[in-house]
Amino acid sequence: MTTSWTVARLLRDRNAALYLTGIVVSGFGSSALWLVSGVWVKDLTGSNGLAALCTAALWAPTLAGPALGTLADRVRRKPLLIGVNLGLAGLLLPLWTVDSPASVRLLLAVLVCYGAAGVVEDAAGSALVVAAVDPALLGDFNGLRTTAREGMKLVAPLAGAALYTAYGGPGVALLDAATFVLAAGVCALLRVREERPEPAGGDWWRQTADGTRRLWAHTTLRPLVLAGGTTMCLTSLGSSLNYAVVDALGHSPAYTGVMYAVQGVGSVAVGLVCGPALRRLGERRFAAYGIALTAVAVAARAVPYDAVVLAGGAAAGLGLPCVLIAAHTAVQREIPADVLGRATATADTLMFTPTVLGLTAGAALVELVDHRPLLVLVGAGLLATAGSLAHRSASRTDAKSPSDASPA
Repeated sequence: MTTSWTVARLLRDRNAALYLTGIVVSGFGSSALWLVSGVWVKDLTGSNGLAALCTAALWAPTLAGPALGTLADRVRRKPLLIGVNLGLAGLLLPLWTVDSPASVRLLLAVLVCYGAAGVVEDAAGSALVVAAVDPALLGDFNGLRTTAREGMKLVAPLAGAALYTAYGGPGVALLDAATFVLAAGVCALLRVREERPEPAGGDWWRQTADGTRRLWAHTTLRPLVLAGGTTMCLTSLGSSLNYAVVDALGHSPAYTGVMYAVQGVGSVAVGLVCGPALRRLGERRFAAYGIALTAVAVAARAVPYDAVVLAGGAAAGLGLPCVLIAAHTAVQREIPADVLGRATATADTLMFTPTVLGLTAGAALVELVDHRPLLVLVGAGLLATAGSLAHRSASRTDAKSPSDASPA
């Protein structure tokens, strides 16, 4: 099955095409706001710390992912997605009043709620996809979802910056609200048959623990999720050294934008080919190869030549998403539908929370140690992670799935 044929088949599928359209629409507004929120706070307060706090506010709800994901298992997912998108649109409207340092607290509070809603939306969406898309094409779909999201990260920040220059932060907030209204309309067009969930037994925390326990006890999923968390921690540590890399190249700090753009192009590309690769290799080997490529890419940034650093950025963009796509696909395939929302959110918490640890460690170490040996050490850590995952794959054959039966 060629990549182009699979992509065409997915895009001809009504539900898959609509869902991807919703991701593109809402992702455009979200990416624009994420960039602008920090700039907005910096302009209002002059504080770098408060500007950085915007990113922390968006990420903080990930820590509560298992509990938030439980909501996606207690109600039908399609109405939940529509409601979350409309709720996010309404949530952004008070940002029209943010025009002074004192009102920054409102912006930060909205960003925390925004991040929490995003956790619920991702959990519900991942569970809904299983009902809406051919199981044999889940890997392809998750790859295209990555392509759509990363593509918006390349385009939307520039549009958001231009809109912010012309109309200020409220203009960007209005754009984002409009994209969520459109995304809700797209979700309403999905044709998915959902049974009303059975009344859940036990309290909220017991249900949350059940989803976490099923994920952790699964011998296929646990190594993938742990490898994803380790990879995100180490690559975040490496990315915190980017300004030191730019200094070594003799460029201004703005050159980091070029590095991120090149990495984004790699991430867009890998989403188009990961479906056939997953069918050929299985989730563990696909993830291990991606982590190994990322290891080489990170270590290459220690070489003070533009061509090597940019090639490493493109390679990191190709390699880093592999473990995330593999883990999400495996969770969708292996976890029962009735607990899939909370299991997805738990997996995201375990994979993305270590990002904060990596960024914090990198920010401290870059002031104490030369960045070049640090990058080599990070690369070695990633290679060890890839080797461990590959060894597990060799010692235990991946379970067959419906997608494994499809020719690549």
